[in-house]
Amino acid sequence: MASYVFAQRANAAEYDRSLAWAALLLLAAGLVMVYSASIATAESSRYTGGNSAYFLARQAVFLCAAGLAATFTFLVPLSFWQKGAPWFFLGGLVLLVMVLVPGLGREVNGARRWLNLIIFNLQPSELMKLAVVLYAADYTVRKHAVMKSFKKGLLPMLGVMLGVSWLLLREPDFGALVVVAVTTFGILFLGGMNGRHFIALVGMLAVGFAALVLSSPYRMQRIFGFMDPWSDAYGKGYQLSHALIAFGRGEWVGVGLGASIEKLHYLPEAHTDFLLAVIAEELGLVGVAIVIGLFVWLVCRAFAIGRQAGLQDRHFAALTAQGIGIWIGFQTLINMGVNTGLLPTKGLTLPLMSFGGSGLLVNSVALAILLRIDWESRQLAKGGAA
Repeated sequence: MASYVFAQRANAAEYDRSLAWAALLLLAAGLVMVYSASIATAESSRYTGGNSAYFLARQAVFLCAAGLAATFTFLVPLSFWQKGAPWFFLGGLVLLVMVLVPGLGREVNGARRWLNLIIFNLQPSELMKLAVVLYAADYTVRKHAVMKSFKKGLLPMLGVMLGVSWLLLREPDFGALVVVAVTTFGILFLGGMNGRHFIALVGMLAVGFAALVLSSPYRMQRIFGFMDPWSDAYGKGYQLSHALIAFGRGEWVGVGLGASIEKLHYLPEAHTDFLLAVIAEELGLVGVAIVIGLFVWLVCRAFAIGRQAGLQDRHFAALTAQGIGIWIGFQTLINMGVNTGLLPTKGLTLPLMSFGGSGLLVNSVALAILLRIDWESRQLAKGGAA
């Protein structure tokens, strides 16, 4: 075992450095911006004891834990994740059920999405995003011969996903449901799903999401607030109107780090869902463009790593890498769309940057798996054993 770990460390330089640096820059920038965005909230909250660095300290602890988890994850062979994929998925389902049990799940603002673990609150829906990537990739590989068949290929996964969707809607966490659904069926499509089935499925999902919105007055209010936030700037459109004000104040280079006005109790969830708006106000278009560029590079590298694994006939590795790219890219797109008023308001954080332990931990582990896939591909390319 010692020799194995030594060999891993000796070859540690043989990984995608640009991907690692992009992730590290996003994590570091996130830590700085979480501190900047949360100072006013922390100082005025009795829960934090008036400590202005409360969220900074917690995010730093989360970041250290995520770094350790990512380091150990990188040392684990990908075969471990493939063999354990069904069990990880089952564990994620158990956690989603547990969060709905009174006394176990913690309710905040009418949503029951967290398990209180004393040290921190665990959000099972974040873990399910990674579990779904691994399970969908493993399922597609195992069922590759029948993926063109609706009954044998698509229907079993569709039934499983309906169960996951029901649990997520019970919380409710509509944003996580959308990300999980898009990621899952994106992997199935890349893995060889019948094109006609995919088109029909996309239509069914669109109708289903529309029905969910129309059947919920709360979601309908968000849609109307998104379409014209200024018609009710102190009600349905409050968050979006202040996010747009933040973008407008930022102009090209921003008002300066720490100088945001909107974070002073005007913009709700400034250090979580609307962190990008604070970045826009303080660092301007230049800062937002850099953040977008880093995420675009990260997603492009995920697909490139997946393509390389596919050329080596490592199909689980290829689909896992591309699934991680779809997941992080799509969640980033939604968060940025919400912040800029292009999409209705949803409770989705900005990956790697927003405040939150569960998301930071899971995103870091996912990127470590991505780096591991790349490392194994490089070992095979030079004739070594991964």
